[in-house]
Amino acid sequence: MSSNLTAAGDHPVYDYKVVRQLAIMTIVWGIAGMAVGVLIAAQLVWPALNDIFQPYTHFGRLRPLHTNLVIFAFGGSALIGTSYYVVQRTCQTTLFGGKLVPFTFWGWQAVIVLAIITLPMGLTSTKEYAELEWPIDILIAVVWISYAIVFFGTVAKRKTSHIYVANWFYGGFILTIAVLHVVNSAAVPVAWFKSYSAYAGAADAMVQWWYGHNAVGFLLTAGFLGMMYYFVPKQANRPVYSYQLSIVHFWALISVYIWAGAHHLHYSALPDWAQSLGMVMSLILLAPSWGGMINGIMTLSGAWHKLRTDPTLRFLVVSLSFYGMSTFEGPMMSIKTVNALSHNTDWTIGHVHSGALGWVAMITIGATYHLLPILFGKKEMYSVKWINIHFWLATIGTVLYIASMWVNGIMQGLMWRAFNADGTLTYSFVESVVASYPGYFVRFLGGAVFLSGMILMAFNTWRTASTPAPEQSADSDTQAQAV
Repeated sequence: MSSNLTAAGDHPVYDYKVVRQLAIMTIVWGIAGMAVGVLIAAQLVWPALNDIFQPYTHFGRLRPLHTNLVIFAFGGSALIGTSYYVVQRTCQTTLFGGKLVPFTFWGWQAVIVLAIITLPMGLTSTKEYAELEWPIDILIAVVWISYAIVFFGTVAKRKTSHIYVANWFYGGFILTIAVLHVVNSAAVPVAWFKSYSAYAGAADAMVQWWYGHNAVGFLLTAGFLGMMYYFVPKQANRPVYSYQLSIVHFWALISVYIWAGAHHLHYSALPDWAQSLGMVMSLILLAPSWGGMINGIMTLSGAWHKLRTDPTLRFLVVSLSFYGMSTFEGPMMSIKTVNALSHNTDWTIGHVHSGALGWVAMITIGATYHLLPILFGKKEMYSVKWINIHFWLATIGTVLYIASMWVNGIMQGLMWRAFNADGTLTYSFVESVVASYPGYFVRFLGGAVFLSGMILMAFNTWRTASTPAPEQSADSDTQAQAV
């Protein structure tokens, strides 16, 4: 198949080869990352599973592999791929950068393969979401800078005067992640795969969570909001509800989010003023987050009936509901008195996955289902019925997962802070673990249900790609900035 497809009218020939490659790898890494997640969930239900290939399959080594696969392999591939598609369509020009374009694809896949090799071996910096050691960190920086050159170079040579808002969010996420990665990964190497952080003590913790929370805030939020602002209007065939609100949403979000990381360090050695600042900024963050959620959902005004027959649109809209829920829950959990109950419990795990499964994965799945027929030159996916089944598997799996972790987390927090009249603990830690067992089983079940939907998506994609396309007119997908 040709690497390019011709758009209608006078539009240029867009480079869809790299978008197609990244879309396929999004599905592949999604299945791999979620399979590791289901395995480590099973290890908490059946601890003997930790002993299969010791020490490589131990929970402590597989857990960072799971987070790297789902955040950077699955989420990163989706973001790079959709941003390459959106920036071409909205700027009416081909990708800038020549050989840098395929380098960003192969370089990113190399980073992921190196993570798969090193993390089970125990080669880790121990920093949350930044576990990869310094040689891989350098490769990440080189690939990411190349990605930035391609993206912003394409924006610079655009054929339109206007820069559509989706590109603002993509651009903001690209720049911020570059700064976060370089600063947090500063280290003193002592061997090829061993280094020590350039920071110490509470300062190291603050830099880590400035990075850690903003990896969530910019990669898993701002980047996917760029996806939302293109694919929701396109799939609904409706204009964005309020373009002015989308601009306010962008500036408010990037101005406030960067300050929120300190809420991970409540009741720690971090100065109290920094903890309080993180809490206040987290509470303020509710406003732009819900503004964006409302803007996305209200884009369906006049098109609500499409939800009955379009499961792809359902993925996109339900993801916004989860986004609204998790961005209410996050600021609430940042309040010090709430955090005293929730911190270090499964409530945090439930919160993370209401965002990761409900928001990030579901909007990625919806955007990918929108893209695949275009990328393979087909009128639609092989089976819309399978998309509908996938939607319900994803929704049920997500609800089972987060509900079980909410119940577990609140129960754990209450058990840990229960005291007898003489000041002794009412429950031992082991008793709280035993009480958590049913929730761990439901979490495993929810993850397995979600994973089964991803496997169905892979099969649907394979059938779509391999089925001969009927004769049809050239892709008439018009450029999105008309919204």
